[in-house]
Amino acid sequence: MSLPAVILVGGQGTRLRPLTDRTRKDMLPLVDRPLLSYTLEHLGRYGVEHAVISCGYLPDQIEAAFGRGLTGLSLDYAVEKTPLGTGGAIGFAARSVDGSFFALNGDSLREADLAELVAFHRSTGAKATILLTPVADPSRYGLVRTAADGRVETFLEKPRPEEIDTDLINAGLYVLEPEVLELIPPGRPVSIEREVFPRLASEGSVYGIALPGYWLDVGTPESYLQAHRDVLERLFPTEVGNALGADFTLVDPAASVDPGARLVPPVYVGPDAVVETGARLGSLAVLGAGSRLAAGGVVENAVVGSRATIGAGCSVVGSIVGDDAELGSECELHNLAVVGPGASLGGGNVLDHGLRIGAGETIPAKALRFS
Repeated sequence: MSLPAVILVGGQGTRLRPLTDRTRKDMLPLVDRPLLSYTLEHLGRYGVEHAVISCGYLPDQIEAAFGRGLTGLSLDYAVEKTPLGTGGAIGFAARSVDGSFFALNGDSLREADLAELVAFHRSTGAKATILLTPVADPSRYGLVRTAADGRVETFLEKPRPEEIDTDLINAGLYVLEPEVLELIPPGRPVSIEREVFPRLASEGSVYGIALPGYWLDVGTPESYLQAHRDVLERLFPTEVGNALGADFTLVDPAASVDPGARLVPPVYVGPDAVVETGARLGSLAVLGAGSRLAAGGVVENAVVGSRATIGAGCSVVGSIVGDDAELGSECELHNLAVVGPGASLGGGNVLDHGLRIGAGETIPAKALRFS
């Protein structure tokens, strides 16, 4: 199987701000590599040899990171001048694609057997096949109702509780035939979910299948932390998860961990990172490349980006610190507090209840006390 793929990465990640003020959502780090890497690795494992990345916002960041591809997977780029929606972006990027192809959202995490998805697609003669996934709270998404043979009967957006009769939603990965492109008018925004798929459903030519695996929409600070936890605990199979080994601890050879510091697995320490004496990192913690956790500091169930400084005696729990941020001594971050990239907190500040500090902002010592 070697279908080409169109990867949609057009979103600006507004719900993840301020982390996305300077970095594309799909280029945010997930443990040791950009989020988009996991999508490319998934495709590569199933024999995809060529993909077109459809993007608009800060497109240079993707090409700078991946160039023309990874080993065995070549990449091209289709840069939208104006946002075209999911359907419009697929039509725009798939102009040079021949035959059946994958189309997928690049800012979600998923693991499913793509060969089985393609086999099901071909067995039904569908024009489009949607990978489905069960979720605990379908009211946040759109339901996909299917017949016994997988043919999609209806779509229901944002259902009321009494309307929920399935837990299956669209996982954002499709197998499409070229005929689908004929339904996408060029040059204007088109939603494949709201315009194209309902039309195909009315003629009985779109199918859906739920396969075993993993799926997560990484769209909020909460789900961004969840993604890190799932990689560290190997709930989501990845290369970095395998590298954690039996003790669920991965310390880059170029990192420095003082013998008086404590690492509590699962934990990741990036290259050139420093963990000083008396500090505790973990469990479920990531300290990015070049960052420093000073003496007596605690980082637990939290993510610290690259080149950040966590001052002496700080406590970062259930929270996120962006790249190049600086926390003075005795700061406390709890309950999904977020410090944006390049921000500077003076000593003694206390952030709680999802408080977010914007990129590049400077907060004087003891100016904030949310508890």
